[in-house]
Amino acid sequence: MGYFKEEHLKSGSVALSDDGKAVVIIDQTKLPGSTEYLTLTTKEEFYDAIKVLAVRGAPAIGICAAYAMYVLALPKEGLDYAAFSAAMREDGEFVNSSRPTAVNLSWAIRRQMRVIEKNEGKSVPDIIRALKEEAIAVHKEDVEMCGRISDYGLTLIKPGDGVLTHCNAGPLATSQYGTAIGPILLGKERGIDFKVFADETRPLLQGARLTSYELEKAGVDVTLICDNMASMVMKNGWVQACFVGCDRVAANGDFANKIGTSGVAILAKHYGIPFYTLGPTSTIDMNCKTGSDIKIELRDPDEIKTMWYEKPMALPETKCFNPSFDVTDHELLTAIVTDRGIVYPPFDVNLKKLFAEG
Repeated sequence: MGYFKEEHLKSGSVALSDDGKAVVIIDQTKLPGSTEYLTLTTKEEFYDAIKVLAVRGAPAIGICAAYAMYVLALPKEGLDYAAFSAAMREDGEFVNSSRPTAVNLSWAIRRQMRVIEKNEGKSVPDIIRALKEEAIAVHKEDVEMCGRISDYGLTLIKPGDGVLTHCNAGPLATSQYGTAIGPILLGKERGIDFKVFADETRPLLQGARLTSYELEKAGVDVTLICDNMASMVMKNGWVQACFVGCDRVAANGDFANKIGTSGVAILAKHYGIPFYTLGPTSTIDMNCKTGSDIKIELRDPDEIKTMWYEKPMALPETKCFNPSFDVTDHELLTAIVTDRGIVYPPFDVNLKKLFAEG
């Protein structure tokens, strides 16, 4: 996306610093009011940035984690291999605990730990260089994957279609085009226009603050709606497809995404609207049998009661239930759009084929 290259970081919201000693991210908690950057070097800074959603979106978290493992290795250059490997494993486990649902976080950390294990016998400085090369490869691969996902997704809609999306799965959440809104942005580049209805996505308003921001900047026709307006715009015939991202896909096609996604899927089923989730194959966890095996993160109740208000909107003693994600049943899903192609039901069979062919 041209505007990200010009106004923000070169590819998406995460990059290695110019001196190669830190990770620089766009602080997504400050958008759209201001564009601010955070420079991360310690495991505590990486943990906090991921936990508070300064960096968010499954692919972007994976990219950040891959770079984090390299940056965290730099101060350990003088250790012997055993001490270095143990320290890196400890750092990785700490960073991984920040958000348990997003599989890309653990995936990227495991990938970097394999680099360490594979290079046993080499000097620690050589291993650190290999970690840097692997992190850059993760980032480059994501750019390429987003391009392919966007291409596949674009085949599912036609010019002028209305597309409803939930949460944010654009360049800020990935590396370049994004996943769920990647086809929209790619289509715009190719002169194809769509109409997007962006759910505000309570309680953290990623749709309002981030998705509508990205689409407005790209010149896309976007209409922001409250989450509870999705049924009306569907009933009015304004929506021809629903595109959402995913944080973890189970082997049977159940998938976790931002809270409220399953409700959108139920509405789409009722109105006969195709419902797609778009994401890289790294988000598919074949070791996770069904959605019931996905651990759902519970977040601070104040995100509901006080976060966006000058005054609290509920009594201090009022209990809140604030899950970050919900799980959408595979039976509500039309297809999964990946970088390796579009996967249709039966998902338990065809996801296995996807990895066998890959």
